[in-house]
Amino acid sequence: MIILGVDPGSVLCGYGVVEHNGRNIALVEYGVIEAKRRHQDFNQRLKEIFSRLNSVIDRANPDAAAFEALFYSKNAQSLIKLSHARAAAILAVTNNDIPIIEYSAREIKKSVTGRGSASKEQVQFMVRNLLGIEETPQFFDATDALAVAICHVLRKNHNSKKSTSWADYLKEHPELIISK
Repeated sequence: MIILGVDPGSVLCGYGVVEHNGRNIALVEYGVIEAKRRHQDFNQRLKEIFSRLNSVIDRANPDAAAFEALFYSKNAQSLIKLSHARAAAILAVTNNDIPIIEYSAREIKKSVTGRGSASKEQVQFMVRNLLGIEETPQFFDATDALAVAICHVLRKNHNSKKSTSWADYLKEHPELIISK
């Protein structure tokens, strides 16, 4: 199964793709869509997110997509822009008939690090170690998106509403191999 993880944003939209075959989990690709760098016009940024995410989908052919759920923001303008960017990403995924599931930021952090209040640096550290990524990605958005995909793998295989961390999952499934 190939999972696309998405960390939506109107300036930077992170994406990460992992492959899980029941025993192995391997990195396929990851990156960010730097929409603002190419377009100052907001509508053009949404088009860029939609188009570039479609390209990722064409290359990776994911079976499912996992998104970080929206969170409350005190700044209404930021929340509106984030909602639009998220809608562009969701439209790219749904146009390709890929099922979507959402996870809260807290649940994603807990599944990857064991702590729901982990910092972005801690999430990045764990994602890099779990997937054997040697370089340090320039943006947290990319490793956050990979964390969303990893969270989906754990939840899908745990078949539980209870949040599971990598440590818990590996105790239950010692046969799991992380491909580098």
